[in-house]
Amino acid sequence: MTIVGFSFTQISAEKKPNVHGKININNNVTIVDVQTADLFLGSIKQPGLRFLFEYKSTYSPGLGTIVLGGEVLYMGDANKNSEILASWKKDKKVSGSVISEILNHVLGRCNIEALLISREVNLPPPIPLPRLKSEEKPEGKSQL
Repeated sequence: MTIVGFSFTQISAEKKPNVHGKININNNVTIVDVQTADLFLGSIKQPGLRFLFEYKSTYSPGLGTIVLGGEVLYMGDANKNSEILASWKKDKKVSGSVISEILNHVLGRCNIEALLISREVNLPPPIPLPRLKSEEKPEGKSQL
């Protein structure tokens, strides 16, 4: 049971002009669909699943959006894949350990891509970046 592939199928960004005030950024990732996928490793066919996802960063009030869509290829044994697919078809849900692995992988890749895209379209970073706090030093003293 492992992730064997990842690709983007949609990348879109939009920035609207003349928005003022406090900006709120909401990031959301959703699994859109789960499908069977036959994976070939050399000449050997392995059972797998294709998780289609959408990652969206929304800048409010109406400043812009970044949307990333894609797929994650997941390889597992046929019985586990059947359970996952049956659960998805019935409730549109996937079991905890598998969905955690998939979503963590998607977030890791999409957060980085959204950060790069935000710079290109001049939007604030969609994830908080670390910042150093400046410290006031008494006059006349310097530290090396």
